[in-house]
Amino acid sequence: MSVFVSHTSIDCHDAYALSEWWRRILDYGTDPEDPNLPGHEECAIFDPDTGHTLLFLEVPDAELPAKRIHFDVRPRERTQEQEIRWLEEQGATLVADHRGQYGPGTGWLTMADPEGNQFCVLKSLAERAHVPSPDPQAPQ
Repeated sequence: MSVFVSHTSIDCHDAYALSEWWRRILDYGTDPEDPNLPGHEECAIFDPDTGHTLLFLEVPDAELPAKRIHFDVRPRERTQEQEIRWLEEQGATLVADHRGQYGPGTGWLTMADPEGNQFCVLKSLAERAHVPSPDPQAPQ
């Protein structure tokens, strides 16, 4: 027997604000029968196509626990560069640029959401199809 992932939980200071930020970024939905509202200590969003669910949980601690989970996001419609610019317009900040690390056209960019949670921006599937990876272990 095995288990499956029900949802991904994210500790934060403002569950509503952070869930709304990620909802816009990922184009996720909310449950109309259990809407997320300002002041809610738990806010869930989900992918309407796959059902993947993110649950944002407020914690009272001034310091959030060590960040052990992060997202790797891939553009659905834009290029990696267009996605990076759009994310910056939405309030994401640059942490580290790993583009070109495994040769021209490879790599990713590490960014942070408004509460400092890091995530990586990969190439779109269309871009990835046009770049041969010199290292099969290299993320694209």
